[in-house]
Amino acid sequence: MKAGAAKAAAVRWVAGQASRIEGFRGAYFSGSILGLSDEDELPAASDVDVVVVTEQAEPPVKPGKFLFEGALIEGTYLSAGQLSSAEQVLGSYHLAGSFRRDTIISDPSGELRRLQQEVASHFAERTWVSRRCGEARGRIESWLQGLDPSAPPHDRFTSWLFATGVTTHVLLVAALRNPTVRLRYLAARDVLTACGREDIYGQLLELLGCAGWSRERTRGHLRELARTFDAAAAAGRTPFFFSSDISPVSRPIAIDGSEELIRSGNHREAVFWIAATFARCRKILAADAPERGERLTPAFHALTEDLGVADWSAMSRRAEEVLGFLPVLWDTAEAIMTAHPDIVEK
Repeated sequence: MKAGAAKAAAVRWVAGQASRIEGFRGAYFSGSILGLSDEDELPAASDVDVVVVTEQAEPPVKPGKFLFEGALIEGTYLSAGQLSSAEQVLGSYHLAGSFRRDTIISDPSGELRRLQQEVASHFAERTWVSRRCGEARGRIESWLQGLDPSAPPHDRFTSWLFATGVTTHVLLVAALRNPTVRLRYLAARDVLTACGREDIYGQLLELLGCAGWSRERTRGHLRELARTFDAAAAAGRTPFFFSSDISPVSRPIAIDGSEELIRSGNHREAVFWIAATFARCRKILAADAPERGERLTPAFHALTEDLGVADWSAMSRRAEEVLGFLPVLWDTAEAIMTAHPDIVEK
């Protein structure tokens, strides 16, 4: 499906369904779809991210991933309170990129368009880029310092993994790139290669724990993930914010998309999302099929062992290594900002 056709389907979903929710204030596109032209083919392992803005302070559970007119859409609800000013959006590395250009689907009051125009005019100013990088760095610090040794292994692992993965976001934000989720390491490699800092990329992989992984090792873990994924997708009943990511409609992204990365030689870049999906499957199984989950435990343990974070002692040491790397990461981000031709010194 062409990206333009998928976006058109999303527009119709907003008009026919999302716009009917209580307190609807508008909607806009987000994520990787922003980097595609209408004539580009939408990759099979991609979806169309749509953010629906509501006046509710606590929006309902997000729709997540679903098929609509043949397009895989991921719907998210956002409280209008998070878009109360251009300054608030400019300082948020997850929000600002969607307002860099006109991504608006629906805007009954005109408020979103006014906000977008103001954000776009200041988006590339060094002060705001640096502030967004700082927000990402702060997340790494707070999440790693808040790791809970008493948490279930899959929850503890998820906290460590996502905190470690935000190291890529610091660099992507510095380069005015989309802080993508699944492909964050691939995107960070592109940024670092372009500025001749492949050494930094190697350190990112060391901190994740997969620098020395082979294609065969990665594929072996993906095979085990596929078994766990199918079990969790079949068993899942308890609603989690990521539930739609562990479902038959999302299998082409989690499993087939990872296989495509491995096949193309980007096996280490596939590891982050394989690991994240594994942990989410474990959480579902713990809630809804504990006996089945127990039988599948060795596969998850093997993954954490290969990443070098199988127990609390190893994980806490790795967390300290990530924290110790942050000054180098920040210096690299500063250098990227200084060299970027589109960043304005304001």
